[in-house]
Amino acid sequence: MKIAISGKGGVGKTLLAALLSRVFAESGYSVLAIDADPDSNLAATLGFPHPEMITPISEMSDLIEERTGARPGRGASFFKLNPKVDDLPEKYWLEYNGVKLMVMGRIKKGGSGCYCPENALLQSLVSHLLLARNEVVILDMEAGIEHLGRATAKAVDKLIVVVEPGRRSIETAYKINELAQDIGLHNIVVVGNKFRSQADKEFLISNLPGFNFLGFIPYDQALVEADIGNRPLLDSSTQIIAEVRNIYQALLSSAQSSVAKN
Repeated sequence: MKIAISGKGGVGKTLLAALLSRVFAESGYSVLAIDADPDSNLAATLGFPHPEMITPISEMSDLIEERTGARPGRGASFFKLNPKVDDLPEKYWLEYNGVKLMVMGRIKKGGSGCYCPENALLQSLVSHLLLARNEVVILDMEAGIEHLGRATAKAVDKLIVVVEPGRRSIETAYKINELAQDIGLHNIVVVGNKFRSQADKEFLISNLPGFNFLGFIPYDQALVEADIGNRPLLDSSTQIIAEVRNIYQALLSSAQSSVAKN
């Protein structure tokens, strides 16, 4: 199963990615978690020791030059658009508590000057991870979906858009949906997060008509206190973990239904 998770910054997509990674791993799946959000903290949320010491793939200049033929930042006119990447996961992933992790780093957007060797390597690597690997791949992305293209979109079993009760979060969900439709990614579901009341649930449902809600994760002050106290987030809230297990079951049921139809 290949799962991409997106949403406005701060809505809790990294926590969902981490919890789903752990639940899949505890259920016996081989899990590869991909941190594709430059501002996220997936390694720290998963409990990896010394996450600040992890170097993103996009900052490995020697590797990028070796695989693409161009040194980042030197304005090369020619470089390989489809570099060899199939050996990189085993070389550069880190593993902790049964979850393998790769940190991708920032991908430059189209208006930032030029298509660069960093982008070529990252996009080839993401394509390989989604199209050729047998692991459960969970991709934690920023609010856009720059790491995905038309080819890789077909490999994504579910794009989960995380939303919280708030207008900006809902606006971002619509933008992500529009971008996804443009590249042919139609398996889009929503997870509501940080709801405090039935009114919060109804607000999200009424403002996102036509979206399929996969689940709702409650607000829990225990999570905030764990973060402040620098304690493990993944074990701080039993009610959040219980709901993520329900989301996991919904994902499995959806996958089984798709297999049955095919």
